[in-house]
Amino acid sequence: MTARRLSLLLLVLAVLGALGSAFLERGAISLFGEYQLLLETDPETAAILFWDIRLPRALLALMVGASLGLSGAALQGLTRNPLAEPGLIGASSGAALGAVAIFYFGLFGTTGLSLLSLPVGGLVGAGLSMIVLVALWGDDTRIATLVLAGVAINALTNAFVALLLTVAPSPFAIYEIMFWMMGSLADRSYDHVLIALPFMLAGWTMLLLSGRGLDAMTLGPESARSLGVSIRRTRFLTVMGTALCVGAAVSVSGVIGFVGLVVPHLVRPFTGHMPGASLLPSALAGAVLLVFADIGVRILTPGVELRLGVVTAFIGVPFFVLLLLRAKRGLLA
Repeated sequence: MTARRLSLLLLVLAVLGALGSAFLERGAISLFGEYQLLLETDPETAAILFWDIRLPRALLALMVGASLGLSGAALQGLTRNPLAEPGLIGASSGAALGAVAIFYFGLFGTTGLSLLSLPVGGLVGAGLSMIVLVALWGDDTRIATLVLAGVAINALTNAFVALLLTVAPSPFAIYEIMFWMMGSLADRSYDHVLIALPFMLAGWTMLLLSGRGLDAMTLGPESARSLGVSIRRTRFLTVMGTALCVGAAVSVSGVIGFVGLVVPHLVRPFTGHMPGASLLPSALAGAVLLVFADIGVRILTPGVELRLGVVTAFIGVPFFVLLLLRAKRGLLA
């Protein structure tokens, strides 16, 4: 299967998944039953349920999944490390710290401008983390420097999150912070879609534009320069594109891990193992993975809904262990 056919297939699956998510009843594998009853008895409520509650959640699942999948593919191409993922460079932890600070200071609300405080806090946190990352990385061309800078940022931001949890003013604040950090798309609205979409669009554009540079860098920095590729531009597009995508995603969904790790590996065999060719299919595959994972959290537990980040962790951790074992045996492509 070619990359183009794969992308078309994934696009169809993403659309079907979004429609299924919008129509699926919670706690049961049943499509349309709830809507048939409501359409007969209360059409207005049925319309509200679909357009204002279910559809925004499905759209966010597609957007967040695409952002994480695309970011993971770009980072693996940039670092030439098959174990890289968005959390590697500190974007996720920075966004989490910004959002946790909003919770801690009691700025988050459910109406008006206060509704936007959480996404804005996450974006600011991701942006500051990326500024620090670029400052630490500087003109160094070594990927190890990027990884070490990301490790330092993750350690620092996680320490601040732990500090805020320790000095949280009330058990309710701790509860809100902990559950938000597990990742979820429940109770989201078009406000969340609209606040995240512009930043994600900018991030998607930057990452897709980095494709040619990522392909050239597989030959090494010197060969890439001889082909007329600017390594600095490629690094900037990849790092800042990831910051925008992951910052916006974490801001509206909480921390959802491993999508950026798993998806590129599933896509790469169909794209000739070329980073640039893997970008678009990885974005679509991430959207498919997350929208179906979100369906899973709704049908598996009819009572208290599982957190989406927990489900992706159950999927991603065994996959990560398998990658480590393959890398140890020298079989990882």
